[in-house]
Amino acid sequence: MAVIRSDRPLDWAQVAAVAAGEPLELSAGARARIAAARVLVEQIVERGIRAYGVNTGVGALCDVIVSPSEQRTLSRNILMSHAVGVGAPLGVAETRAIMAAAVNNFAHGHSGIRLEVADQLVALLNADCLPEVPAFGSVGYLSHMAHIALVCIGEGYVRFRGERLKGRDALQRLGLEPLVLEAKEGLSLVNGTPCVTGLAALALARAERLLDWTDMVASMSFENLRGQLAAFDEDSLALRISPGLNLVGGRMRAALADSGILAAVVGQRTQDPLSMRTIPHVHGAARDVLAATADVVNRELASITDNPIVAGTPEEPRVYSQAHAVGASIALAMDSLATAIAQVAAMAERRLDRLVNPLVSGLPAFLAEPGGTCSGFMIAQYTAASLVAQNRRLALPASLDGGITSALQEDHLCHATPAALKALEIIDNAGRIVAIELLAAAQAYDLQSIDAPRAPHTGALWQRVRRAVPTYRDDRPLADDMSVAFRMIADEAPPPLPNPGNIGPRPVRSVDGAEMMAPATLTNLAAAGHVRAAASIAVNDGQAAAHMA
Repeated sequence: MAVIRSDRPLDWAQVAAVAAGEPLELSAGARARIAAARVLVEQIVERGIRAYGVNTGVGALCDVIVSPSEQRTLSRNILMSHAVGVGAPLGVAETRAIMAAAVNNFAHGHSGIRLEVADQLVALLNADCLPEVPAFGSVGYLSHMAHIALVCIGEGYVRFRGERLKGRDALQRLGLEPLVLEAKEGLSLVNGTPCVTGLAALALARAERLLDWTDMVASMSFENLRGQLAAFDEDSLALRISPGLNLVGGRMRAALADSGILAAVVGQRTQDPLSMRTIPHVHGAARDVLAATADVVNRELASITDNPIVAGTPEEPRVYSQAHAVGASIALAMDSLATAIAQVAAMAERRLDRLVNPLVSGLPAFLAEPGGTCSGFMIAQYTAASLVAQNRRLALPASLDGGITSALQEDHLCHATPAALKALEIIDNAGRIVAIELLAAAQAYDLQSIDAPRAPHTGALWQRVRRAVPTYRDDRPLADDMSVAFRMIADEAPPPLPNPGNIGPRPVRSVDGAEMMAPATLTNLAAAGHVRAAASIAVNDGQAAAHMA
């Protein structure tokens, strides 16, 4: 079912749905707003009202006046000169997410492009005829959108049905003509924050799924390491004010309910190691960051991020040439999410290390067959440690990198798009770490010495792994199993928890009984993984109607 950009802006889940393959449509209201904004630009040109990038140069050339006869050339040249990306192209989902966010921004009705331009982008998106967009070379937002926009004018390259085509040839196959850009359109196409916003929406969707899996994999490790269920006591956790913490605590209780293994070890230890007993605290903190990041991304999608912005009426057009295209808030949010996911993955590696260490696990060394000829998961833990270290390097804040561009005109840079790109890389690395923990936890069940049943939910997870990969006996490259487990985590949802209605955050009260925090909103619950928008989302004109699953 199509995602429709109506009177309401898209939210992050809708952008992620388009990134995953859903078509995008513009409602009649959105089309009317785009057309009305174009009228404003035409009036600005006709009256000679000075407007950045419309009848002036850009960047440090902002005081150079461009005559009406040169404004088409300016629009085209902006795309040519700004298409400076380097490195491997972005993936399909990343490119689709950026294009969806760009169309969403145009639909606010303050960019000043013609409808033909928006329609060209939507047609490319819905045909899955996707521009080739080099991943690197941006300090903010310019180069990625320039490479996308090149295709609209018949330049650049696309990937279409397995072929690499020139932009002009791709348009011809779709029955489209290359556009001749009018005043402001070149700048509008490279402007704003759709690059980081689209990538951020994708990061949220991937992080949400990863955190759901990480809770469940942690429950398998916790059970194999014979933890004390008191760590997830509902009354105890409620003393700390955190929706995420209490949500994760509930998920752990549900996942480990009726575990015979844990029932057999109740009271044997006073405290478990931190990588076990702080699962609600660390995973919950990451979910709180996820919810806060979702709010930032939704605000960005609801904002006009052009420079300049056109407003007013045809009789009195107005131009705002300030700094709305600067993505400081979303850069900081992406840095925060990246750090949160890196921390969750680092703790997953610590649980993995405990599973393979016979000094603390009570299991065979490295979860290997006995006799010394098998190494089992010894070196897989090295891989996880390497990825944790890589995440630590990547988690350095991009938003503090700074720099100076355009002859001192742009002397403060937030590096928002690079912040989103490295967040996506950290999420992928984290998924691989959790995949190794998943395989090790399944192997630990095969070698478990306690003759007692697993919890029904962890048992179902173990069976799901074993349907995909058999017990490991050093009889094949372990990397292949790791790849299968990673695709399971990246592409599929974990099995649903029993009694999901009993695991959501509840109001937290202080010691005197006063309520400290209202129940979490639906938006925050969705961002925290308690309620998830389905991949198929319909938004009616003027009224959002998201199908929740």
